[in-house]
Amino acid sequence: MQMLQDEFRVLTKSETKMSVWNYVVTACKPTSVTHSCVGNFTGPQDLNLIVAKCTRLEIHLVTPQGLQSLLDVPIYGRIAMLELFRFHGGVQDLLFIAMEKYKFCILEWDAGTGELMTREIGDVSDKVGRPTDNGQIGIIDPDCRLIGLHLHDGLFKVLPFNNRGQLEAQFNLRLREQLVLDIKFLYGCQRPTIIVLYQDSRDARHVKTYEVIITDAALVEGPWYQTNLDNGAALLIPVPPPFCGVLIIGEETVMYRSASTVKEKAVKTYVTRAYGRFDEGGSRYLLGDQNGLLRVLDIIHEDEKVTGIEIVVLGKTSIASSISYLGNDTVFVGSNLGDSQLIKLGSQPEATCSCIKLLESYVNLAPIVDFCVVDLEKQGLGQVITCSGGYKDGSLCIVRSGIGINEQASIELQGIKGIWSLRSATDDPYDTFLVVSFINETRVLAMNIDDELEESEIEGFKSDVQTLYCHDAVYDQLVQVTSNGVRLVSSITKQLRTEWSPPAGYSVNVATANRTQVLLATGGGYLVYLEIGDSILTEAKRAQLDYDIACLDINPIGDDPNNSQLAAVGLWTDNSVRIFSLPDLTLARKELLGGDIIPRSVLLCTFEGISYLLCALGDGHLLNFELNTRNGKLTNRKKVPLGIQPSTLGIFSLENATHVFTASDRPAIIYTRKNKMIYSNVHLKGVRHMCPFHSAAFPNSIVYSTEDELTIGTIDDMQTIRVRSIPLGETARRICHQEQTRTFAICCWRYNEEDREIHSIRLLDDQTFMCKSTFALDEFECGYSILSCSFSSDDCVYYCVGTAYVVPEETEPTKGRILIFAAGDGRLKLIAEKETKGTVYSLNAFNGKLLAAINHKIQLYKWELGVDGLGELQPECGHHGHVLALYLKSRGDLIVVGDVVRSMSLLIYKSEKGAIEELGRDGNGKWMTAVDFLDEDVYLGTDINYNLFSLRRSSGGKTEERGQLEVVGKYHLGEFVNQMREGSLVVRLPESELGGGASVLFGTVSGVIGLVASLPGDEYGFFERLQTQLRKVIRGVGGLTHEAWRSFCNERITSVPDRYFLDGDLIESFLNLDGTLMEQISGAMELPLEELIIKVRRLTRLH
Repeated sequence: MQMLQDEFRVLTKSETKMSVWNYVVTACKPTSVTHSCVGNFTGPQDLNLIVAKCTRLEIHLVTPQGLQSLLDVPIYGRIAMLELFRFHGGVQDLLFIAMEKYKFCILEWDAGTGELMTREIGDVSDKVGRPTDNGQIGIIDPDCRLIGLHLHDGLFKVLPFNNRGQLEAQFNLRLREQLVLDIKFLYGCQRPTIIVLYQDSRDARHVKTYEVIITDAALVEGPWYQTNLDNGAALLIPVPPPFCGVLIIGEETVMYRSASTVKEKAVKTYVTRAYGRFDEGGSRYLLGDQNGLLRVLDIIHEDEKVTGIEIVVLGKTSIASSISYLGNDTVFVGSNLGDSQLIKLGSQPEATCSCIKLLESYVNLAPIVDFCVVDLEKQGLGQVITCSGGYKDGSLCIVRSGIGINEQASIELQGIKGIWSLRSATDDPYDTFLVVSFINETRVLAMNIDDELEESEIEGFKSDVQTLYCHDAVYDQLVQVTSNGVRLVSSITKQLRTEWSPPAGYSVNVATANRTQVLLATGGGYLVYLEIGDSILTEAKRAQLDYDIACLDINPIGDDPNNSQLAAVGLWTDNSVRIFSLPDLTLARKELLGGDIIPRSVLLCTFEGISYLLCALGDGHLLNFELNTRNGKLTNRKKVPLGIQPSTLGIFSLENATHVFTASDRPAIIYTRKNKMIYSNVHLKGVRHMCPFHSAAFPNSIVYSTEDELTIGTIDDMQTIRVRSIPLGETARRICHQEQTRTFAICCWRYNEEDREIHSIRLLDDQTFMCKSTFALDEFECGYSILSCSFSSDDCVYYCVGTAYVVPEETEPTKGRILIFAAGDGRLKLIAEKETKGTVYSLNAFNGKLLAAINHKIQLYKWELGVDGLGELQPECGHHGHVLALYLKSRGDLIVVGDVVRSMSLLIYKSEKGAIEELGRDGNGKWMTAVDFLDEDVYLGTDINYNLFSLRRSSGGKTEERGQLEVVGKYHLGEFVNQMREGSLVVRLPESELGGGASVLFGTVSGVIGLVASLPGDEYGFFERLQTQLRKVIRGVGGLTHEAWRSFCNERITSVPDRYFLDGDLIESFLNLDGTLMEQISGAMELPLEELIIKVRRLTRLH
């Protein structure tokens, strides 16, 4: 007890290190499907698919159009069992859920409120017993007399129902079989009867039946048993009436067994991972194997007598973890190794020789084995590249925060040179026309009375030439600029009112306009300024510039929304941008852009009260300047790469705020938050032109054109996470990025035709993700670690790969290698190698040297160049004292080591001694899964019990404490973390807005990408109080409590309240509460509701 008190001692007021207080939030929810079931849950006539994803529950309605999501809720526990059942006489199903931490609940649907209601809750933990190694098993008697659980070796727990459908006192029954592989209830039995598949001490497998005598709390031997099954037998499928019995699924045989019948069929070797009943009669089943093959198993019968078994391959799906038949030949295939799928089964094979048609695919990041954080566009916007999936479903997933476009309508149109939206009257709230310009013509599309776009005509417009610019004008007029001049047209009668033509021998090359002004350029460097009146175009000023004009803009940025006092002009030859005052075209500012890239588009705009000039260059870069509107002075110049091709800038409004769309090969939307300019990628490619479009049928939309299509769409939320999968067809184990060569390197492996593991290192292009080079590792050699680094004595950059020789005869590898590759010419070239005495579990770049975790030792290598110019790794120093050093992170001279048993230790490299010494270690043993730095004094770790914790270097005190790392924060994450890396998915906020602290991303087995972000102490205190208030009003599904869920626990500690970590998912759920609850919490926080919402929304910007 004293040790726990010391471990959780309260921080003193003087200990105000920001990294002590942390905010944990999910950026990507779990995507791995662990369970699924089908039934009538939300109504007697509703067919529902219910899906479990580790700590989340999804309820879908099956419709002719596909799956309709009804509910997606967090569960305060890791779901271990999920099953629908129905009492006799019931009209709809109930849902049984059991958690890994021995809690369970029975849920029903309240059709009136559309919410889950808890019918039963309970705890099935035992003070004694060894948890089963083969996973928890939960089954429900077909006649709903009891629920059976196998949680501990040698025990079968019974939860009996009474006649009213209520659970009575639970009890344990002793099972003789210790190594249980599967348990199921049999159909058609007078007493509840289970069948147990088990393995004996000689590794032989058998099945045995038992009857459960509820009244006597006894387990008696059943009517039959079967010995010496297929050595790969691992799955039981109970068969309903009229056949009853059970299917025993092995790797080489499939057996049907009942009290009177035995039928067996030999099959080609495969491992069945999931099954689903295919018909109501119980004679057909779908089987999914480890290779993703989907088979249908038919029980051949004559009347009610089973005569044989047939198995037919239907085709390939993702590797299934669950299979649910939805009727009408539609099947949901849930996967924890690949994308889950909705498929349609056909009776005849398609062109692919498969009877399977893919209807929909659901992206799955799980399991995230490794990831790296990159900023390929250099915008401060991180992209996470994950090693996801496994086996044939292995992939790289590109996860990024950006903006998606919801397509509303599209039409194929090639060769578009410009698009503009126009209104039929000055005060019309909606856009009516869409002007589309081509090289030799102009077309007009208009909204008809059915709110559909159709070809139309504006008689006053010239339709046989290319339009250079269009705009609404005052006095119910429209402006069209072509190479022949400017036309002013009535927006009501569509007739030409007046026009302006350039001097003879000149034509208009580029133009811009607003409601009262037109600015255009003709050949010879002439700049012409026109003013718009009622049926009048007045040439107010003309000036000749030094060079030809490339781009123009007069977007109003002053107090008058219809008139601009300034003009922005980009020139060709001297690559400059100039600011002119209007109406006299007096030069106010000349800014040389430098280099030989010309400006292609300029825009005057205002973000949050600050005026800017944006200038898009021909190479895809964007320059932005702060603009003084009084004198035209440009300051605070910044250059940002947005693409590699010229961009066109277009302004639009979203939620009453200014946004700028950059149409280019990599389009983006520019906006500001707290006067910080943010560049969010748009998930489109090759956008040529864009304009805003607001109509009754398409409100708050944009129109954009690509090479061959015109599309109307709406803009998603600004911080939506987007995922793109790159199929590999093999398992990727490790990944890293090398900026200098613009490549990724991955350690991967697959099975060959002889079912042997083939391991290799692949080099991928970081834009196309195409494989450029492959290096095959030796037989039995596996890649365990990889990084990109350079050495202090060498200007080159290298990939370093750590390996191990996993020889079947060895319990732990005794040999490995460190391989040094160069990738400068797009190929992996082996430069050097160093043999090691064990597995190189982790590599770290360390002050121009290489740090490696090799079995129980931390080894530092230096790079020495020989007289021949070739480099070689030479050991410099090392550190022992670890059981198995799996994880390694460094910062400066500090090293954090994660051990398989001994938690974390902190080391320091002392250059003057040429030695690595220990500064401290965590005295509480933990089986680590990942480590990282929060700062030089606070360290982050995760363990196999799904806990997240932070340690801090002791600041002094007792002598015996100085070598200890004291526990600061503890938190039950509920996720198995495989990797943690410093980084962020968003542009970090300025320090005054929570953005100055540490930011660490983590990836998990269930596909979660999460963030640990450090907060200032006062902000942490505020949100901790908010979390406490939310716990009072937000009830967990099934009566599970948030406090218990987030309490730290392991084999030694049953439950310790979380501390110094906040649950961001809970806090941000405040924004989804109804108004009454929000007001209640606002009152308890003594803060106006609007201010509280703003503070919570600020947190959402962290991810």
